[in-house]
Amino acid sequence: MDTTKNILSFSEALYHLIVLMMTLGQGTHSMPVPTDIPMCTASETAQYSLTFTGKWTQAAFPKQYPRYRPPAQWSNLIGVTHSSDYHMWQRNEFASNGVREFAEKGEAWTLVKEVETAGERIQSVYGILSAPAVVGGTGQMSTEFEVFARHSYLSFIVRIVPSPDWFVGVDSLDLCDGDHWKENVSLDLFPYDAGTDSGFTFSSPNFETIPQDKITQITSSFPSHPANSFFYPRLKHLPPIAKVTLTKIKKTNQIISLPVEPTQSNQLPTGNEIEDKLINTPLDCEVSVWSPWGLCKGKCGESGMQHRTRYIIMHPANNGAVCPLLEEDRKCFPDNCL
Repeated sequence: MDTTKNILSFSEALYHLIVLMMTLGQGTHSMPVPTDIPMCTASETAQYSLTFTGKWTQAAFPKQYPRYRPPAQWSNLIGVTHSSDYHMWQRNEFASNGVREFAEKGEAWTLVKEVETAGERIQSVYGILSAPAVVGGTGQMSTEFEVFARHSYLSFIVRIVPSPDWFVGVDSLDLCDGDHWKENVSLDLFPYDAGTDSGFTFSSPNFETIPQDKITQITSSFPSHPANSFFYPRLKHLPPIAKVTLTKIKKTNQIISLPVEPTQSNQLPTGNEIEDKLINTPLDCEVSVWSPWGLCKGKCGESGMQHRTRYIIMHPANNGAVCPLLEEDRKCFPDNCL
């Protein structure tokens, strides 16, 4: 209950900060842009609705699925509309301090300040957008935003909670197609590692990565460590953990539509409302190595028996491989008989 209150309290504070920054930033003017990229020549601005859908279910991601303290959930969405010369984050590049703090702790103040500074320095950022947190692995959050020819790109980030420094997001999605705006865009989202914490599991304690690594996409085989929460060696690809849908909407007299005040009403109880086909990822049983053989029990001059055991590290799920035998015996002959 305390976790939910903290998320909503942070959401409300962040919402008011973004409203203030957007109000102060309306007077920003454009600067010349590089000429080595496709130019957007759309004559009018466009408004879009953004819907983020969490698909993080225990059926799709059974390994170490967080059920409490805290349970699986999503942070606020923080995004920007910008020009091609700006990146909030990039794959195979180092995360900024703002992205680091957001990916590790869900704290957006430094990230928002970085966005604001970029807008003032190179005038590459047009607007900041936000959507409230989703209190659950499955659920939806939505917002609306505006783009125009000079700033036709969208980037955003959402933290995976709990996690060491993992997130999902979009980097520099161009919503313009020559002289017109795209009507609909739908993207599956997969987890990324910010490269700032070396934890392997959702609930790993803080373990700073020194030196810092670059942002990498997490896959079913990378990092290739069996302790990793996303390590599913039988899968060629991870199922999408989330999805974003962008829909062009009719223009209004507003410059931009701000997100609604954060509430818990955006939570959906199960994955069935989100996806018609529920993904079931097989999880194989994992067992420890065998213990050493025990003492040979038996009478001198006669064969005896030795015993050894192993234990279950991960129980199988969704028709994964069953656990092998956990106990084993073998014949032996007692030593040191008198």
